[in-house]
Amino acid sequence: MPTSCLRCVGLRAVFAVVLAAQLCLTVKAQRLPTEASHGIVASASRLASEAGLEILRKGGNAVDASIATGLVLSVTYPRAGNIGGGGFMVIRHVDGLALTIDFREEAPAAAKADMYLDSKGAVIPGRSTHGYLAAGVPGTIAGFALALEKHGSGKVSWADVVEPARRLAAEGFEATPGLVRDLRGSERLLAAFPESRRVYLQNGAIPKVGDKFVQPDLARTLGRMQKDGPREFYEGETARLIAEDMARHGGLITQVDLRAYRAMERPVLRGSYRGYEILTMPPPSSGGIALLQMLAMLEPYDVASLGHNSAAKIHLFAEVMRRAFRDRAEYLGDPDFVFVPTQGLIDPAYARSLMGSFSIEKATPSEGLPAGRPAGLTQTRERPVFDDTGMAESAETTHYSVIDAAGTAVSTTYTLNGLFGNGVTVTDAGFLLNNEMDDFTSKIGEKNMFGLIQGPANAIAPGKRPLSSMTPTIVVKDNKPVLVTGSPGGPTIINTTLLIVTHVIDFGMSLTQAVDAPRFHHQWLPNSIDCEPFLTSRDSQALLEAKGHVLTSRKLYPNDPEAAARSWGDGETVRVDLKTGRLQGANDLRSPDSAAVGY
Repeated sequence: MPTSCLRCVGLRAVFAVVLAAQLCLTVKAQRLPTEASHGIVASASRLASEAGLEILRKGGNAVDASIATGLVLSVTYPRAGNIGGGGFMVIRHVDGLALTIDFREEAPAAAKADMYLDSKGAVIPGRSTHGYLAAGVPGTIAGFALALEKHGSGKVSWADVVEPARRLAAEGFEATPGLVRDLRGSERLLAAFPESRRVYLQNGAIPKVGDKFVQPDLARTLGRMQKDGPREFYEGETARLIAEDMARHGGLITQVDLRAYRAMERPVLRGSYRGYEILTMPPPSSGGIALLQMLAMLEPYDVASLGHNSAAKIHLFAEVMRRAFRDRAEYLGDPDFVFVPTQGLIDPAYARSLMGSFSIEKATPSEGLPAGRPAGLTQTRERPVFDDTGMAESAETTHYSVIDAAGTAVSTTYTLNGLFGNGVTVTDAGFLLNNEMDDFTSKIGEKNMFGLIQGPANAIAPGKRPLSSMTPTIVVKDNKPVLVTGSPGGPTIINTTLLIVTHVIDFGMSLTQAVDAPRFHHQWLPNSIDCEPFLTSRDSQALLEAKGHVLTSRKLYPNDPEAAARSWGDGETVRVDLKTGRLQGANDLRSPDSAAVGY
């Protein structure tokens, strides 16, 4: 063989080796989901995920594991994990039975519609967000107890699911980078309340990464509930501590309010999208209705052909989001207090009719965009006066997802509302309280802390549950849960959930790709598309601006120079891979301490 040919063969061989090495590196660099066969848990805290797994190993089902995970989050993830807040749970059993648990907070009996207004009728800044007056009656423990009683496996007890949290609070755990970052970012809020300063800021000595973080008061509270049962929180020593702390500091929650609180089951909202069944949360969550509306608006369009995060795709999605949030402001509230035309709102034909004003060429002005008129609407509501100035963002709430070996799936989102809630730690009880009263309408046409416009349907009333954006969701195909997902992030929750679902269904992304992909958000007012970094190209941005869109970006911690990331949400997601039958989990890297674990 000629020398030149030998040289050519040698070069080809070298090229093949280099190419193989590059391919190997590419495969290794790609983030793969966690896989398991017996159960999988994804949450914002590795210790909380491991606690759920501990219960699965003991024979518990996904409901049991979800409760253990949620209780540990109150220890390891105090910015949002809670026993002093509330939330929602969507459960789907392996036999197809699906339902929801509503353990949203309630307004105390002494609450009034104008309680956050001054003598001139203006909203008093901070009154609905900071301090004792901002708290609603907590629902988390009641919700967990109801779920365990009616949908647990029966193989583990209430004491079993409380134990991992009690143990971690009593023995302590190493402070994580995420916990230290959160404490530093909220130091001003926590320092304003002596008990929070003592417990979380350690009297001014914020723990360093790796320091042992022990919470003896919280351990005692969990120990009381472990011994005396979940009603101890509402009728025992813990209830007394809450009520006495409230009385000392001008709060409204009493022992009567606590004793009266009950979690409740609600029927799941059902919809479909391209042959997949969507199971999600009904009111007082607005998220489920908005999600089903948006999916119905999208279904007539060939979304995949537009290309992921192209200008055409972002334009279409922003217009869909705009219309769903417009209806949210008009019609949503606590269905036990106001009429919500739920079936009319989620009817696919109605949702698609909202796109009658959609233009491929230009953005629809939010100002003056009318709400739709769904079937079943029996009354004319007062029309609020809106403006579109300003917007706040809080890294509140947390979401976690669980699937067990049998295929039971649980999607849970719960919250303190703002980061570290209202900043108040109950004296001698060791846990933070929520500031959920801000999710009510303090004044018609005024924005809440998330920049959301609220209508009269969501006005404050005793015993009422405030409107929420939480969107715990389960997607089913071939009788298997192909996605169990949700997110924190105020109003961005709804659109984060929409994006994860469509990433998988429309674009065929892997689980990790669907969670990792950059996100964007439109909520009608203000009239802008909020973007994570690297959402799309400059060319696509220019095309969107030419259509009339305004693109903005936000920081989670605007006063923290170390918080450079301008991302939001925490889409802890699990699934059954229909091709292999294996369970998969994807933690969200936006949350530094998150983990998906399985066995």
